[in-house]
Amino acid sequence: MCLRPSDHFLVALRKLSRYLIASLSPGVFQKSLDRKCAKLALGNSGPAKACLRHSEGGTSLAIRDAAFAARIEKQLSITNRLKAFLSRYFYFSMSLAMAGLVVWGFSRTIDANLLHAKPPRPLLLWMHGTAFATWLVFFILQSALVRVRKVSVHRFLGWFGAGLAPVMVVLGVTTAIVMTRFDLSVLHQKGIESFLSIPFEDMFVFGSCIALAIYWRTRPEYHRRLIFIATCALMDAAIGRFDFWFNHSIFYVGLDLLIVLGMMRDWIVESRVHKVYLYALPPMIVLQSLAVYTWRVNPVWWQGITHAILG
Repeated sequence: MCLRPSDHFLVALRKLSRYLIASLSPGVFQKSLDRKCAKLALGNSGPAKACLRHSEGGTSLAIRDAAFAARIEKQLSITNRLKAFLSRYFYFSMSLAMAGLVVWGFSRTIDANLLHAKPPRPLLLWMHGTAFATWLVFFILQSALVRVRKVSVHRFLGWFGAGLAPVMVVLGVTTAIVMTRFDLSVLHQKGIESFLSIPFEDMFVFGSCIALAIYWRTRPEYHRRLIFIATCALMDAAIGRFDFWFNHSIFYVGLDLLIVLGMMRDWIVESRVHKVYLYALPPMIVLQSLAVYTWRVNPVWWQGITHAILG
């Protein structure tokens, strides 16, 4: 059968397209290049030199690819080490960091306001400080016990914390009221009644988180995050010792940043933020805003409440 000129053209076009597709394949191209180089003598001929240059180009490309892969592997190794560290040591590290923050903050005021105060402060304030310092030591110890896999001891001591927490709530509220009365009657300070909203908010958040942590004590993913949030809720007392944070009423921002670190830990280690944070932090911010508002603005309704509390 005789083909027309147009048919010859189509056949040639198909062959050309197949050749181009095959040539664009890296594996086929490299094999073809190797075969051509093998046929050439390894002398000083022009084709041999050209083939050598092409081979060297392919080798350098492979070296660049290997270097890129090595960088990727190094970055993955660093990421994996970071994940491993945060997974194992985040809560223990944060317990030490919060203890350091408390020592740093209170060291600015504790001498004049407690140790060598004139006139001397009520004994209740010493009891309050002892209880809250004990909680910090308890938090560090519990985090360390989990890290060294002494879970049975951790659970046993957990009941001590379950008993200490309500004592702290009662002491926190009572101390706030007693010290406000002391400041009004003994130190003759004015307009400090509205500050009661701050310790009241702290004790409400702390007590609520501890109650939920006890309820979910058999669910570690919930329990440890609630204990962490509860401890963070106490940190405004230390952050507020720094004049800038107190004068600008932003000590709660520092507290929330500690909680955000917990959220970042979850995102890095587990690629998601645990729902405990998502449910706990927004209501906390609302309560914090309300506490700061009632403190700084001191609306009439809050004045009525504080007068009823203080007598």
